[in-house]
Amino acid sequence: MQDNKMIDAFNEQTRQFFEPMRKLNSLMLDNMEKLTQYQMESMKRYSQLGTERLRDASEVSDADSMQAFTARQAEVMNQLSQQMLEDAKALSEMSLEFKAELESLFAEQAKLAEQVAAKAAAGEKAKAEPAKAASTRGPSKS
Repeated sequence: MQDNKMIDAFNEQTRQFFEPMRKLNSLMLDNMEKLTQYQMESMKRYSQLGTERLRDASEVSDADSMQAFTARQAEVMNQLSQQMLEDAKALSEMSLEFKAELESLFAEQAKLAEQVAAKAAAGEKAKAEPAKAASTRGPSKS
């Protein structure tokens, strides 16, 4: 029975020890997944835009179609620069969100560490009190 309590206590301590790392890894993985998904979507948009431009360029056959292609190219460049600004803003927001989540996680872990330290200090103080009381009584007379 005593062995089960020790094993349970050890398992609980081990779980508590690894819990912050598990949370951090989960947070990092979630962020990596979001970033990867966003980058893949961006790559798809940019690839489609490039492919469309190549198709349009291949259809140029005379001066009028060249003029129309050139005019459209300026519009596409404006769209592209706007999309790049939106992508940069979205990535910046994701980074800020990730930073806030990290700060929250670290603050939570710091608070838990303070609580554990306070419990340990209280336990040490409780252990020291009986020893201090015994030493102030002096040797017992028989």
